[in-house]
Amino acid sequence: MTASYRYDVEILHLVVSPAHAYFGRARDGAAQVPTTDADQVELVAGKGIVGDRFFGKAAHMDAAVTLLAIEALEAMAEELGACPFDPLLTRRNVVLRGAHLAPLLGEEFALESRENVVRLRAGRPAHPCAWMDRMLAPGAHAAMRGRGGVRCQPLSTGFLSRGPAVLVSPVPLDPGQAGVPTLLRPSRLP
Repeated sequence: MTASYRYDVEILHLVVSPAHAYFGRARDGAAQVPTTDADQVELVAGKGIVGDRFFGKAAHMDAAVTLLAIEALEAMAEELGACPFDPLLTRRNVVLRGAHLAPLLGEEFALESRENVVRLRAGRPAHPCAWMDRMLAPGAHAAMRGRGGVRCQPLSTGFLSRGPAVLVSPVPLDPGQAGVPTLLRPSRLP
């Protein structure tokens, strides 16, 4: 990856859960599954986050790690007149402050966290599910469209830690647009 743009971001949450809480549970309600907001997680190239429900699953190899900008949740809560949303309820793995994610679709980028560098490829949007209306607030499902984050494939093995980080991007980003809904372009991957 030839990166030319560096952005200071903050990793606020690192969410790991060994099982699905929402998928396939329309009638039963959300499952009570352990969800950890870790201080540090290990990413394995081509597999995902160690201990997470998507780790090593063939159907999710290109989208095993989800990233979300906290600004999106803050904007949604304000628009819906709701209390601030608990980012853990979105079940996105990496919640960042200051990260404009939509332009990264189809791109390889890196997160530098403490002494570690993890390379990722943003493959597709992380579309919200209808559960957002029940877990966050009525209308959250629609409000989250176009700002639900991105699903990524880890290209290198390493660690991410909560706290200050640097997002290294091959394309210019506008951190001021992190919470603004956008029409997400399709992935440019082959």
